[in-house]
Amino acid sequence: MEREALSALVPTERIDRAILVIRDRKVMLDADLARLYGVTTKRLNEQVKRNRDRFPEDFMFRLTAEEKAEVVADCDHLQRLKFSPSSPYAFTEHGALMLASVLNSRVAIQTSIQIVRVFIRLREALTSNRHLARKLEALEKKYDAQFKEVFDAIRKLMEPPPGIAKRRIGFRPFPLEHKS
Repeated sequence: MEREALSALVPTERIDRAILVIRDRKVMLDADLARLYGVTTKRLNEQVKRNRDRFPEDFMFRLTAEEKAEVVADCDHLQRLKFSPSSPYAFTEHGALMLASVLNSRVAIQTSIQIVRVFIRLREALTSNRHLARKLEALEKKYDAQFKEVFDAIRKLMEPPPGIAKRRIGFRPFPLEHKS
């Protein structure tokens, strides 16, 4: 029952859309986290400033102007950031968790649990894809020689039998008569 209430609180798809890859790290922006946690972005950033020592560089970083422009261009739901004078903060999974502890509200705690579950699901999918890629690579190495033989045999079957001249397929256009 608790899990159903949590899913009703924040749809998983909404969290999925909010996760971006910036600097080769999966992150969520302060505006998205504020919306998910039910606070304003200003309130969220105030709490971060008050608790700055809880947010080392691997938990949170500020976007550069170029990164901000790219995010605004790529994400329709972040268009309002285009006119913001400051660059947003990007929070890693651990930073998003830390936010729940500094915001210290029931909604923030429940939402952070759901966010962590989404990050875990993404990590499991990535691990599964790596595993499948390794298996495919091993199969390719194992069967490469056999497939080469098959392809060579198919090519030989496609060649015309020796001694038969290739005939041209199609039609020959008739010369045009000129009327003078």
